[in-house]
Amino acid sequence: MMLSVIIPVYNEAKTIRQMVERVQATPYEKEILIIDDGSTDGTREQLKELDAPNVKIILHERNMGKGAAIQTGWKHATGEILLIQDADTEYDPSDYPQLLEPIQTGKADVVFGSRFLGGGSHRVLFFWHSLGNRFLTLLANMLNDINMSDMETGYKVFTKEVQKRIRIKSNRFGFEPEFTAKVSRNNFRIYEVPISYYGRGYKEGKKITWRDGIAAIFWIFRYRFFD
Repeated sequence: MMLSVIIPVYNEAKTIRQMVERVQATPYEKEILIIDDGSTDGTREQLKELDAPNVKIILHERNMGKGAAIQTGWKHATGEILLIQDADTEYDPSDYPQLLEPIQTGKADVVFGSRFLGGGSHRVLFFWHSLGNRFLTLLANMLNDINMSDMETGYKVFTKEVQKRIRIKSNRFGFEPEFTAKVSRNNFRIYEVPISYYGRGYKEGKKITWRDGIAAIFWIFRYRFFD
């Protein structure tokens, strides 16, 4: 099966080339769609040096948000399986085999890579950040009648059928609750698998803050009841 790896990127000059090399090293037929969301830190200069026939680089003229970058990649993806990969080094492409297995064996339509199921190494970081993630996941579970452990994970994998049937509207971090609500409401078969996680601190470039958590509560309710 052809794999489309969608990499939204914003100001990741220090990590983008390393991440692309890691994705390239995975043993799959694939296309790599890199959507630069208006970077200003030299990321675009790094992207110009990438030279591979299976890499497509799409530039946003201004910063529009992670969700907008994913939407752009979503529209250009041609593979039978789509995988969202963050451009930093928090998520490791060596986890692709377990992420893809439930879809490749016909058991799942959507796979979430969970940081909280155990089974992979994890860097110890922020207690309140972890608690906020679990609270948002609990709220999404209650409203969508599911029992996942990590809605906010950066690893989401899904089939071409999901790509065809779901329309994503969120431009920023509302993508996570919107995607979760829509795959739940459309009765797609959802699986979770454990992944490793190498989280960053804010000095290392982490961008999400408590404000994004507050906004996520709004998006969880909106995409459950009003879309």
